[in-house]
Amino acid sequence: MRRKIPSTTALISFEAAARHESFTKAAEELSLTQGAICRQIASLEEFLSVELFRRSRRGVKLTEAGLSYSRRVATQLDAVERDTLSVMGQQGANVIELAVVPTFGTQWLLPRLKDFQLKHPEVTVNLTNRTRPFLFADTDFDAAIYFGDADWSGTESHRLMGENPMPVCSPTLLGSRTHLTPDEIAELPLLQQTTRPYAWRQWFNSQHLNIPRDMTGPRYELFSMLAQAAMHDMGIALIPPFLIQRELAEKRLVIANPNALSSIKAYYLMIPERKVESASLKAFRDWLVNQANSYSLEG
Repeated sequence: MRRKIPSTTALISFEAAARHESFTKAAEELSLTQGAICRQIASLEEFLSVELFRRSRRGVKLTEAGLSYSRRVATQLDAVERDTLSVMGQQGANVIELAVVPTFGTQWLLPRLKDFQLKHPEVTVNLTNRTRPFLFADTDFDAAIYFGDADWSGTESHRLMGENPMPVCSPTLLGSRTHLTPDEIAELPLLQQTTRPYAWRQWFNSQHLNIPRDMTGPRYELFSMLAQAAMHDMGIALIPPFLIQRELAEKRLVIANPNALSSIKAYYLMIPERKVESASLKAFRDWLVNQANSYSLEG
């Protein structure tokens, strides 16, 4: 069945005219005549049986329907352009589209990715931030790195490493002390991680403490945000040391208490079952698991 879609030329002409609210400026941008723009938009209005512009001696103005349609058309044209540029850029190369939790990607994975490039120059790895699980069938992702329990339907999981966060703060907050006791930590502003809302409660419970205010305090979605807040003396945070190695080395953050929070959850590489035989993904999987194992042995 033939799709009910207007011509691409008409849509591009309409999007430009709507953006400028001017047929003349749209014609200049697209290197067409004003008459050609008028004809394209008239044909689009006829196709839709909807008036998109109100014409007057002073120019043109979008109707309410035209404004709504222009926003949708602009979004779809942007998506088509991105997909087109992506295909043009790949030029037949082996590309892995990887969804990754942000701080893990920037602080741990990216510093090591050069090694994979050297060993597999034929494979390109693209990274996109995703903080929560999703349906692979609804996206273009080939794999994902996320923190959880590996309960992700239709995927093959590969454990990378645990998290083991520790209380960290600025040197100013620590003062002349070498560390803070759990009771002292309980008196400080507690910086919360949005995706781990019970972290502080679990940490205090592991220290045999019940703190009524253990879930209060500002919440941040990313560990990088927690680190920034802690460095600016806004409170104390639970952060895995391997995600803030530079900050610890430069003494911008310090370990406030050496007791780590243990968890059954971990960072996993998740590959959809339909892609487990991909040679590129196998190479990346083997390299990544080996990197994670080497790091765990170093730690």
